[in-house]
Amino acid sequence: MTDRRLTPFNGRVAALHLKGTVAAERFAEPEAHRVVAPLSDLRAAPDGPRERQLLRGETFLTLEARDQMVFGYAEKDGYCGWIAAADLTGAPPEAPTHRVKVARSYGKSTPGLKAFGSVTPLSLGMRLPVLETAEGWSRIAWSRGAAPQDLFVPSGHLAPLDSPETEPVRVAERLIHTPYLWGGNSAFGIDCSGLVQAALLACGIPCPGDSDLQEKGLGDTLPPGTPPQRGDLMFWKGHVAWVADRDTLLHANAFHMAVASEPIAEALRRIAEQGDGPVTRHARLT
Repeated sequence: MTDRRLTPFNGRVAALHLKGTVAAERFAEPEAHRVVAPLSDLRAAPDGPRERQLLRGETFLTLEARDQMVFGYAEKDGYCGWIAAADLTGAPPEAPTHRVKVARSYGKSTPGLKAFGSVTPLSLGMRLPVLETAEGWSRIAWSRGAAPQDLFVPSGHLAPLDSPETEPVRVAERLIHTPYLWGGNSAFGIDCSGLVQAALLACGIPCPGDSDLQEKGLGDTLPPGTPPQRGDLMFWKGHVAWVADRDTLLHANAFHMAVASEPIAEALRRIAEQGDGPVTRHARLT
């Protein structure tokens, strides 16, 4: 049995590499498009609920367009679904060169600390094409549809794509107090697996989108009773948390409705009492 989330097939159209594996009406070569909306919801069906999100600058590989929605999968993790066609464009000449490294930043229509102009919120992880940098501001190409525009972003808020972070938990800690959002992947709303993925991708480490997939694919399983250390992952049924230190977890959770730190012992007790059981896996990244 295949996992729908990771199988680029919607019942009619399938990716060309699945020929001979699934019975599709049509097989298509995926076409790469770039997300131009600040955030785009990825849905299991055109009118379905949000399952994950894609950020500005990420690549979406499309297979079928239907009723102003597009079916395909995210390049970063292979997650399949439908997103709004208006949120995509063909890859422009200016490919992303930098990523937002702080939790939240902004782009202004005018450069300079005191210059007035419209403001566009930016999230950690967004991928942006920097055209030039001067006096602490980076000019980026920002357009959507037929409205080309340049924005100016504080240069200190950006990092080159070829300079990954080195410690995932340090990235995750920047998102403390970010609101909890089921299926969220940004600094404006994020869930437990989104927090893990955002931190790992910033470090150049591939990561699946959902916690059950992360439990299957990340790190080495540690024996029960192994003392936790910073950078470990703890999994429950439907949940995942970073270990911040031997006594503290960091996770996006619905109890706090935010990314929060809490004592490991307290979290274990609370999660068990709310009916979500014990830790199902304690993993260490290598």
